[in-house]
Amino acid sequence: MSVRGTRSKFAAAAVAVAALSLAVSGCQQGGASKTQAAAAGQAPAHQGADPAGNDSGAGNSDTPPPPAALSTNVEPGAKDVAVDTPVSVSVQDGTLDAVDVKAGRGDKTLAGRFNADKTRWTASDLLEPGMQYLVSAEASNSGGGVSKARTPFTTQALTLDQQTYPSLTPLQHETVGVGMPVIVQFDVPVHNRAAFERHMHVTAKPATVGTWHWVSDQEVHWRPKQYWKSGTVVHVDVDVNGVNAGNGIYGQMDRSLDFTIGQSVIMKADLQSDEMKVMLDGSLARTIAITGGKPGYETRSGTKLIVEKFESKRMDAATVGVQPGDPEYYNIPEVQYAQRVTFTGEFLHAAPWSVYAQGAYNVSHGCVGMSTEDGAWLFGVTHRGDPVEVTGTSRGLEDGNGWTDWNGSWKDYKSASAL
Repeated sequence: MSVRGTRSKFAAAAVAVAALSLAVSGCQQGGASKTQAAAAGQAPAHQGADPAGNDSGAGNSDTPPPPAALSTNVEPGAKDVAVDTPVSVSVQDGTLDAVDVKAGRGDKTLAGRFNADKTRWTASDLLEPGMQYLVSAEASNSGGGVSKARTPFTTQALTLDQQTYPSLTPLQHETVGVGMPVIVQFDVPVHNRAAFERHMHVTAKPATVGTWHWVSDQEVHWRPKQYWKSGTVVHVDVDVNGVNAGNGIYGQMDRSLDFTIGQSVIMKADLQSDEMKVMLDGSLARTIAITGGKPGYETRSGTKLIVEKFESKRMDAATVGVQPGDPEYYNIPEVQYAQRVTFTGEFLHAAPWSVYAQGAYNVSHGCVGMSTEDGAWLFGVTHRGDPVEVTGTSRGLEDGNGWTDWNGSWKDYKSASAL
C-alpha cells in the first residue's frame, strides 16, 4: 500500500524536522504536532518548567494520538491497472470523512460505500479501460488531526475484441407472454460464466423463483420455475462492466431492462384431433380447427414460444431446403398473421388454401395453419413469449430450435446454471 499526501506549509526553519515527522507517521495531519511546534519556536501550552523547576512535559499523558493513516489498494501513479479492480480506501487510527474517485477529466465519479465504522470505502462499480482516475480521501481522528491523500492511476487499455457486449431480450418496456425468458447474448464468448452470473440479477413483482441457464458461452437465459403470472413487472440488471470473462476478455458495459407480463395466453395444439385450444387467463376462449405437417414434414411436438410476429410474410420453401422444381416447392408472397415458433421455419399462420383439411388431417410442410378469421383473432391476442404446447406427432422439438426454455424439466434447466 502506498500513501500520497499534501504537506502543510511551515516556517522555513521547521522544514527539516517536519519532514522527519511526516516520514515517521506515513501520512499528513492538518494541525502541527508538538515536535513541529517546537521546531517553529513555539512552546506548546502544556510543556515547559513549572515554578518548582520540574519538567511538566515528562511523562505527559496529553500526547496526541497517532495520525490517521490512509491507504488505497492501488499504488499512486500505477499504470495498466486491471479494470476488474474494486478500488478501496482504508484508514487506521481514525475514520474516513470523505472519499472521491474521479474518472477522466473529472466529469465522472465512481460510486462507492463506507463500511459501518467508516474505516473502509469500497467502490460499487469496476473500472473503465484506458482511463485516468484520481482517488482523493480525507480522514480524521479523536485528537482532531486531519489526514489527506491523493492517488492517481491509469487503467489498462482494451480493444473491442477484448470486451464483450451484452444484448438483452425482450425489448425495453415490452409487454410479453407468460413463457418469455430473459435472454442475454454476448458478442465475444464468456468463459468465466460463474463470475458473470454473479453480476446478473432478475427481480420481479410479485416475487418469482427462477434461474439462469447457459445455452452457450455467448448466450444465457433466465426463466421462472413456472409460467409468469399475468401483470408481473420484471427488472433485469446485467452489471458486467469490467468483470473478468476469462481468456483476457472483460465485460464492456452494464445493461438494464424493464418489461411486463401481459394477459396469460396459452395455446394447446393437438395434431391428432387437429384442434388448438386457446386459453386466456386460464379459461378456454376459443377452439380453432388447424392442420399441421404432413408425413415427411411433421410438425414438432413440444413446448414452443412465439419468437416474432408478422402481419404478412413471404414464405419460400427454399429457406427450409426445398428448391424450385421440387414438387414440394412453394413461394407464397403474403402469408397473413404469421407467428414464428421455431428458428427452422415453423409458424402459426392463416392458411385459407387448406381450410378443407383444417380440423380433419395434416397437409402442411410443418406449420400450423388455420382460417384467416381465426389467424387474425389469434394474432390480436398473443405476445412474443406466449407458449404453444404441441402434441400428437412423433417428431420432437430440438433443444435451441427457437426459445425452447420450457421444453424440459425444471431440474434439467436449472442444472445449466454456473452457480
